[in-house]
Amino acid sequence: MKLHIWLAGLAALAWAGFAHAGGVGYETVSVPVVGDRPLKMSIWYPTTAPEAAEPLALSSQVVAHGAPVAGQGHPLIVVSHGTGGSDADHFDTAQALARAGFVVAAVAHTGDTYDDRSRALRIIDRPRHLSVAIDYMTQAWQGHDAVDAARIGAFGFSAGGFTVLAAIGGEPDMSLTDRHCAVHPHFYDCQMLRMFPRQSATATVPAHDSRIRAAVIAAPALGYAFTPAGLAKVKVPIQLWRAEWDTVLPQPFYAETVRRNLPNPPEHHVVPGADHFDFLPPCSPALAKAAPSICGDGVFDRAAFHATFNAEVVRFFRKTLG
Repeated sequence: MKLHIWLAGLAALAWAGFAHAGGVGYETVSVPVVGDRPLKMSIWYPTTAPEAAEPLALSSQVVAHGAPVAGQGHPLIVVSHGTGGSDADHFDTAQALARAGFVVAAVAHTGDTYDDRSRALRIIDRPRHLSVAIDYMTQAWQGHDAVDAARIGAFGFSAGGFTVLAAIGGEPDMSLTDRHCAVHPHFYDCQMLRMFPRQSATATVPAHDSRIRAAVIAAPALGYAFTPAGLAKVKVPIQLWRAEWDTVLPQPFYAETVRRNLPNPPEHHVVPGADHFDFLPPCSPALAKAAPSICGDGVFDRAAFHATFNAEVVRFFRKTLG
């Protein structure tokens, strides 16, 4: 009952988040990266072209594929997915942002996708992918003239939440992982350490990008690695989300630790009844069959939640980026 009241109370805001009358354009690109494989990205943006349904991974979306960008001065949001995910993981949130006038670029983190786990533990390398995405979108993308390079935000979920925190100035103490996993060997991140060979990271400080002016972070991985000192340089406004019953990153070691250690209080949301993967879009029948573990138990209303979640993300970026 509590969840339904919470969702109903935000119904008007959810409608406001989708008030943009235009359509959504979509394309995928392959971005050259010096000394590495190209970075795959999906891009959603405002357009006036007619939309049509098309497949997207094991789901589908309604977009105008390859259409021209409509308008000028659009803020840019870069998106970072969770470990083993893809650039399509948050397509519904990306579409909501595009309908609200944002350009959205979601990266597929090289070596940490559903079809390539070769760098699954090299999480410290991920923030530079966001900088590559920003460079491309503001300089080389076919619609770069329509992007306002002074208004850039970032969205990250799970390992993507870690990625965004690091990109906006966070400096994780990765040495805390051993102590954490000695006490909590059954936690998901600690199981990953046993599943994949531990990388020998050469960089202790991730790449920061001062162009990111606001961030939405959901269920951040390795939250315990961000001490107050490690978050001292984080000054941008943050919207922080956590699921009440996160069984992958249980509290208080992840999102709650980040909330407590940030130098400035974030806009904080706890989603009643939600689990970790409820921040992903509602599953299609094909995805539910292929990956039932990420599709929920059918009790939590993920579709209703995403109507409000996406509206809140839009509202926050409108507020902080103008």
